[in-house]
Amino acid sequence: QVQLVESGGGLVQVGGSLRLSCAASGRTLSAYAMGWFRQAPGKEREFVTAISGGGGSTMHIDPVKGRFTISRENAKNTVYLQMNKLKIEDTAIYYCTAGEDLRTVVRGEGSWGQGTQVTVSS
Repeated sequence: QVQLVESGGGLVQVGGSLRLSCAASGRTLSAYAMGWFRQAPGKEREFVTAISGGGGSTMHIDPVKGRFTISRENAKNTVYLQMNKLKIEDTAIYYCTAGEDLRTVVRGEGSWGQGTQVTVSS
């Protein structure tokens, strides 16, 4: 089982940027596909983006296309989510997840971190 700890959330103005980090321990990160979900107030948790174990494949939802970038440094057991041009609707708790493959991650069937709050203000 892999343990995940997110960091980097905070308060930012519309149009600003944040970089979230997800540090993994317990297993070698390269064995896992990784992803980010988010949950806005009053809404269900939704998939945002994912990256394969080797980093060669990525997936993301249309609302973040061109603004969010997922990346990973397996040597540091860390996955990142660079978020640019942030919008009010990006406000949510962001969760890191790890799974044996991209499908497991996208389906939300992997391991989870505790989440980090991102708040975008006008």
